[in-house]
Amino acid sequence: MKTLKTLSIIVLLFACLMVKAQHAYTTDSGVAVFVPAQFDAAQHLPSPIFVRELAPQGSVPSDWTLHPQSTTENGKSIASIYVGEDVDLYGTGEVYGDLRRNGETESFWNKDNGAYAAEDGKRLYQTHPWVLGVRKDGTAFGIIGDNTWKSRLTTDTTVRFESDGPAFRVVIIEKQSPQEVLKTLARLSGTMQLPPLWSLGYQQCRFSYHPDTRVKEIADTMRLKKIPCDVIWMDIHYMDDYRIFTFNKNEFSNPRQLNDYLHSKNFKSVYMIDPGVKADGQYFVDKAGTDRDYWVRDKDGQVYEGNVWPGKSHFPDFTRPEVRQWWGTLYKDFMSQGVDGVWNDMNEPSVFGGPDGSMPEDNVHLGGDGLAPGPHLRYHNQYGFNMVRASRDGILQANPDKRPFVLSRSNFLGGQRYAATWTGDNSSWYSHMRMSIPMTLNMGLTGQCFNGPDIGGFLNDCTPDLLAHWTATGVYFPFVRNHSCDGTVNQEPWAMGATTEQACRTAINRRYRLLPYIYTLFRESSVDGMPIMRPVFFADTRDTRLRGEQQAYLLGNDLLIIPRWARQPQLPTGDWDIIAFDDEPADNYQAYVALRPGAIVPMANLCQSTVDLNTDSLTLLVNPAADGTALGTLYEDSGNGFGYRSGDYALYKFEAQTIGKKITVSISQTDGHRQSTPKNLRIGIVSDGRVVYSPWTRSNSVTMKAVADRKPTIDTDKLQFVELKK
Repeated sequence: MKTLKTLSIIVLLFACLMVKAQHAYTTDSGVAVFVPAQFDAAQHLPSPIFVRELAPQGSVPSDWTLHPQSTTENGKSIASIYVGEDVDLYGTGEVYGDLRRNGETESFWNKDNGAYAAEDGKRLYQTHPWVLGVRKDGTAFGIIGDNTWKSRLTTDTTVRFESDGPAFRVVIIEKQSPQEVLKTLARLSGTMQLPPLWSLGYQQCRFSYHPDTRVKEIADTMRLKKIPCDVIWMDIHYMDDYRIFTFNKNEFSNPRQLNDYLHSKNFKSVYMIDPGVKADGQYFVDKAGTDRDYWVRDKDGQVYEGNVWPGKSHFPDFTRPEVRQWWGTLYKDFMSQGVDGVWNDMNEPSVFGGPDGSMPEDNVHLGGDGLAPGPHLRYHNQYGFNMVRASRDGILQANPDKRPFVLSRSNFLGGQRYAATWTGDNSSWYSHMRMSIPMTLNMGLTGQCFNGPDIGGFLNDCTPDLLAHWTATGVYFPFVRNHSCDGTVNQEPWAMGATTEQACRTAINRRYRLLPYIYTLFRESSVDGMPIMRPVFFADTRDTRLRGEQQAYLLGNDLLIIPRWARQPQLPTGDWDIIAFDDEPADNYQAYVALRPGAIVPMANLCQSTVDLNTDSLTLLVNPAADGTALGTLYEDSGNGFGYRSGDYALYKFEAQTIGKKITVSISQTDGHRQSTPKNLRIGIVSDGRVVYSPWTRSNSVTMKAVADRKPTIDTDKLQFVELKK
């Protein structure tokens, strides 16, 4: 017994010595940086995670509770942080699995992982060394392992980062709520830039739509069938023998004419650009990169060649600023063909037949601009990050008056500054539909707010029932794209029969009607980093019943989304009222959408694309609080360009007050110098599963008879849930 006690004292003293061996300082209010004694700045800095270096501002308070311990075990650098047994853990970026991350281990080595098959989906396309912890009292913390090297993360009573590289810093955020933690993460790591409005609409994709006549057919059918849609995507078959920045002369002989056609139908186009450059000395991209010595090299100093779609390919060394600048210049002529957005895929980087599906770990990157030369072991996880950084800069140079849109499969913590993302090559399985919710939520809880899955599933054959359910659930996600693989059944909304088509149309119609609210959320996220799609426990961070709920979710603060297939969902208390959407046929697929008590949500009239979206005419859905009041906001600008940065926008406040038996809702502009004109408004009082509307009025205030309805919470026994087909 004495031996055990002595051993425990020795371990405790050792731990204390390890903590004291670190240099620690604060860099912001509630933010502490812990630097191990053996830290080598050249092996880690500048960090891609932070918008600026973490300059010391003061000493760590004496009552600071979370202290990392830095050790070395079997040649691995370890950072361990004891967080306690009574903490719920979230975040950790892109990973297949439950919302709560307690008791999990995942690998940080970006991988092309189709169907999430390898390592049970615990290693996917992106790396986000970040953990969000929420204590039982609602206070919260965030932990950043500031390390790009190949590593692993274990989330348990002790959060443990284990790296194949040298000792690294740990940054810890302490706040009174998870929301404040995420806002602090955004201040440190940056937010997404406000995207173009069109990128928030419904989007249709396939690997691949070709030739160009097929692309036009998809666009024409969308308009003929009145299924709202904003974007048609081009996968690799548009290219000339998979050479990036080229067009197939037989199938896409006139890309400018194709894009003009899409624009005439109010569509935008997004085209894929991969990092692998076909090894062909006559091909202008490969010739330029070879002449300038811009390719990644192997350990022997030879230009590395790896197989991807074009066959033998070279890979730009994006750690080098001159390579990123050159890469950006390639977009000028490409975008001049009328291309609206760019899709960077295969950028883990994926290499067919390469070690673990990628480059050798001992390949060499030369760095620059402060980055030291180093092995792929250090730079693999930020390869996609540096690629999208270069792509965004190049697209912005090509079209300086338009907001760039870049979608990336691979990224790193902080990469939300440069690109949106999707959750990679999922499958057309009900399990993947279910798990797309916690995956998307945890990406938002990691700072990557503009994300979502391939709706309907990418691999394998989708079914009518699955497509209808997935669309009816997924239209409330930040990124809404239907995407399917070559060789699978057609997956457009109309491809699986009239019932599925109508269910998809109804769901997409809802998306477009809610776009004023959704765009306002995107603006909020671009300012303070709050997720667009949020876990239910954000409604009440002290209600521990909600901590593991991963079927229902919040869209912003004010809307609660409950999938029709949910089973015994844990829902927040209070008078959340189900919205009855008007003028839509009933089906067994549409998610229940509930409005928070005390909230006002603006809805537009139905349109077929964001080009026609009009906020001059709005329905204001109102669910008064117990005292008869309610609040809401609306943000509007041109939908593209950068005029909003100089004040060309309008931010409105909605206020509801109940006096006697009447309720009045008023609208006032609170910020921005965009000209405000009276709007055509109607109130919709949400009450007991129905909506009571006022007449339309062109005014800044509307008054109608109040509706009495106060319930303690949604009665799930009265909701009609359905069984998913096997």
